[in-house]
Amino acid sequence: MSETASTVLVHTADGVCRITLNRPDKRNALNAELIADLKAALRAADADPEVRVVSLEGAGTDFCSGADLSALRRIAGASVMENVEDVEELAELFLLPRRMRTPVVACVRGRALAGGCGLATACDLVVAAEPAQFGYPEVRIGFVPAMVMAILRRNVSEKRAFELIVRGQPIGAGEAERIGLINHVWPEADFDAERDALLKDLAGRSASAVQLSKRLLYHSDGMGFEAALRAGVDVNVVARMTDDMKAGVARFLERG
Repeated sequence: MSETASTVLVHTADGVCRITLNRPDKRNALNAELIADLKAALRAADADPEVRVVSLEGAGTDFCSGADLSALRRIAGASVMENVEDVEELAELFLLPRRMRTPVVACVRGRALAGGCGLATACDLVVAAEPAQFGYPEVRIGFVPAMVMAILRRNVSEKRAFELIVRGQPIGAGEAERIGLINHVWPEADFDAERDALLKDLAGRSASAVQLSKRLLYHSDGMGFEAALRAGVDVNVVARMTDDMKAGVARFLERG
């Protein structure tokens, strides 16, 4: 199935929903329309029982360059309450991947900067082609990468986060992988094949096991050890009752 929104392309097949930011002439910069269309596409994918994994990509040469220039101009002249409303819409977009039942994979080519970098790293997994770049240049215009800081701080060390934020210099995909900001880097020539293999692998996993694992991982964030262990007990009990678990154990016993 394929469908087109004004700023987002969606294609679903074989359990994989590919969502593409579709403003290549603007380097897929975030504006109100793209944010709304992207949230709608993510929610629709999450509601589709046939979808096992979602990929997020950018049309053209870049993943996402951050806020649109027109959005920046509006911010400069907006009231406090108008800015609050605008920021809430963006915060909801950053929250969505964690709340979804399926894994969401950011597949990055080109630049992922500012809010675009935040969007990529808000996903469950991030993979990139070798020429890709990641960064938070907001400080260069006197701005603060405030919301994306919460995401960044959960991915890299405190000192790495501080340097990325206050210097505002982008880093290459290899360095981003080395510091734990992203999961995998592949040569440009191999990127499509490696991406497709990863998405196929995730789509083939037990949907219930993946959903329960994802929910527990993020739910236990910030918990003490004992509370996290008790949460694991509850999920373990639920997992034992699923059809996927019963079928998987049966197959394992048959092989033994």
